Amino acid sequence: MSKTEAISLTKRGMLPPSSCSSLMDRSESLKRDSVMSNGAAKVRGSLERKKSKSFKEGESYSSWLITEAPGSIAAVRREQVAAQQALRKLKIAHYGRSKSTINFTSSKVVPLLHPNPNPHPQRCSFLTPTSDPIYVAYHDEEWGVPVHDDKTLFELLTLSGAQVGSDWTSTLRKRHDYRKAFMEFEAEAVAKLTEKEMNAISIEFKIEMSKVRGVVENATKIVEIKKAFGSLEKYLWGFVNHKPISTNYKLGHKIPVKTSKSESISKDMVRRGFRFVGPTVVHSFMQAAGLTNDHLITCCRHIPCTVLATNP
Repeated sequence: MSKTEAISLTKRGMLPPSSCSSLMDRSESLKRDSVMSNGAAKVRGSLERKKSKSFKEGESYSSWLITEAPGSIAAVRREQVAAQQALRKLKIAHYGRSKSTINFTSSKVVPLLHPNPNPHPQRCSFLTPTSDPIYVAYHDEEWGVPVHDDKTLFELLTLSGAQVGSDWTSTLRKRHDYRKAFMEFEAEAVAKLTEKEMNAISIEFKIEMSKVRGVVENATKIVEIKKAFGSLEKYLWGFVNHKPISTNYKLGHKIPVKTSKSESISKDMVRRGFRFVGPTVVHSFMQAAGLTNDHLITCCRHIPCTVLATNP
């Protein structure tokens, strides 16, 4: 019963005044309870909606979602570690293992053993345990050793030009073919080769025709050099005052691919008509013929080549 209805009944005498007052108090109390109940319901509904945005009722969230889910801190860290390990494997494959590298077997620290049962002294860093034996032998026996024989100088100049676009290992494998094709690098004989003979050499020994022509033209220029200077050796060694250049590189990446000296030699040879004698090729030739000793100071061949340079 509303407040208005209670007052009307009291005026008509159908309801005692005391009952009217009681009914009015009760009505006010019910209204307050209704308002409070509605407010509490609204607050509870708001909290439930906020909660549902982050967690669903009745579901449990394990730690796996935090540590294993893509994009988590742990997942990112695992990716970083995997990338570092992959980079380390690439470095080992290219440069070989360092002296500090160790193997961990059966929880024991075991020094890395050299693959050769008779370990060889340390070499230049560009040689690795996977380097071809023919390239290792070339490094140990020829690279950096002063050469004064005209035929050998002609051969090394030819091989230095031949390895452009290839590599020294592949070129050294064909060294015997080059010697056979070009008469053991007798300049006077090579200079007389005809076009037909050059074509036959190119087909038989699978040497590019442009390179065959280059060798023949260089042989012609060597013949002229011999007439002007007495020998190819005197002409080439004159650029370094007949004394090898001795360097003291500690790291492989510090060894240059060309120098001001190789540039000056290249410039003079190009002027005289030589082919395949760019600054980089000439510097490679200087290393091969011992005009410069570019063995690292940590290499077992640095001191022997230095001694050969001071005591020819």
